[in-house]
Amino acid sequence: MNNFKYRQKIQPSDIEAIADMVKASGFFSAEEIDIALELAEEKLTLPIESSYRFLFAEAENRVIGYTCYGLIPATSSSYDIYWIVVSKDLHGQGLGKLLMAETEKLILQSGGRQVYVETSSRDQYQPTHKFYETCGYHQEAFLKNFYHEGDSKIIYAKVLK
Repeated sequence: MNNFKYRQKIQPSDIEAIADMVKASGFFSAEEIDIALELAEEKLTLPIESSYRFLFAEAENRVIGYTCYGLIPATSSSYDIYWIVVSKDLHGQGLGKLLMAETEKLILQSGGRQVYVETSSRDQYQPTHKFYETCGYHQEAFLKNFYHEGDSKIIYAKVLK
């Protein structure tokens, strides 16, 4: 994965790209897809007021992955990564790890010291768990039946250095 560039400023065309990627992933419910789009639309319409930050990976004028992250309210240096999604046709090629590392670099440059990500405990998310662990995250919390009966929330954490 060498032929791509990063961009932080959101553009109107990113809404459709985000929708396409999160839908194609097969991981997210309609409600979750709506949330992903809502965060992007907020950043687009309220660029200064919105606390959400974005990092896009582009190749040949096409968004091939993105992260959405932000400072957790009422904390001094703790950040959430709300979304990390890579185009389905590029899974397994290392782009997710590159996006995560670049996002962590931006968080560190902004004064961030701790990063949190949350995900489902469902079996479908085993590759996601392995991804976070490979990126140096450890399970910080397990909230049983958080989303639904049998679907718990796992919170991963990483201290940036």
